[in-house]
Amino acid sequence: MTKKRVVITGLSALSPIGGNLAETWDNLLAGKSGIAPISAFDASAFAARIAGEVKDFNPEAYDIPMKQARRMDRFVQFAVATSMMLLKDADFIIDDKNAEDVSVLLGVGLGGLKTIEDFHTRLVEAGPNKISPFMIPMLISNMGPGQVSIFTGARGQNAVITSACASAMHAIGYAYSEILLGRTEFAITGGVEAVVTPMGISGFTALKALSTANDTPEKASRPFDLNRNGFVMGEGAGILFIESLESAQKRGAKIYAEIVGFGATGDAYHMTAPRDDGEGMAGAMRKAVQDAGLTPDAVDHINAHGTSTSLNDAAETKAIKKVFGKRAYDIPICANKSQVGHLLGAAGGIESVFAILSLYKGIIPGTINYETPDPECDLNYMGSGPQKIQAEYALCNSFGFGGTNACILYKHYQGS
Repeated sequence: MTKKRVVITGLSALSPIGGNLAETWDNLLAGKSGIAPISAFDASAFAARIAGEVKDFNPEAYDIPMKQARRMDRFVQFAVATSMMLLKDADFIIDDKNAEDVSVLLGVGLGGLKTIEDFHTRLVEAGPNKISPFMIPMLISNMGPGQVSIFTGARGQNAVITSACASAMHAIGYAYSEILLGRTEFAITGGVEAVVTPMGISGFTALKALSTANDTPEKASRPFDLNRNGFVMGEGAGILFIESLESAQKRGAKIYAEIVGFGATGDAYHMTAPRDDGEGMAGAMRKAVQDAGLTPDAVDHINAHGTSTSLNDAAETKAIKKVFGKRAYDIPICANKSQVGHLLGAAGGIESVFAILSLYKGIIPGTINYETPDPECDLNYMGSGPQKIQAEYALCNSFGFGGTNACILYKHYQGS
């Protein structure tokens, strides 16, 4: 059976370094950091007091009426805003003729944590009769794709995929598979997250996962660097519009890139730590390449998970070496979390956007703050900045708590 070709015809981003796709990409290439002292709440008593926040976000600027915005958690507002921008970028109008063919399949890691915190405080202070009927619909994770469907009119599959920090990558893989199987024609897919909240920060701090380099926030996220001391939490969304090549050509759509392979594995090892030999990660990378009918030699670029934690970066480096052998040292690898922080469930979405734009524009962004090499992390992490490289295949990695691993292989589109 001939495998259907699936292409990306729309991209959108909302991040700590930009309120839209163009601003985010320009600031990424400029090496700008979106990490700063937390402004969402008073973090003075916290060990980690920095994060990558979306700056000056106003739902009304993204065509979300304030009355409806008040009934959404911040992550839902992000999902709707980014999806509205996405359809404009894809030049796609959802109407009665195609609505049931458009699915919304998004990754969300934690859901409405801020809503839970706010209403728990209200419960304790004022009692159960003061809880709003909107509490549950605001906080549940599937309200991300649910509200996107309501705002856009998409009536195809509507689902959330939750797999910790691999959520968005699994969502994209699921959407890709559904198009291959003919179960949907179009998909709005990727990831969204907004948990820069007291519980979010304190919870990850208790795990000893967050950087406490509060005095130098722009330098705090330093993937693969010897002096890394934890990740920096970020928030935002990265979303793709995908469809079959046949459909894209029929409507004359702009094509950014192709999706050619998806791979996923489980470590079966530990709640929060990756296997120290990187085998689970390596397995997901191998599967993505094999799914595309290729060998590892085809991969020209890797967009790393690169969290800036000691265990994860070392394990990912080992995994890359397992898959690519000696050639691992020649592959340009970037870690975007150095600039936007770790968007948790949205990480694979925003990083997929970056990997796709790298293929489309022929330039790979660098990794900032990579200053002191770690003997355990000795590959080409592009610490010197962006490079003009026309890669044909880019592998994008996402790994999460529970030992969940997901990878997508993207291909530069060169016409039919």
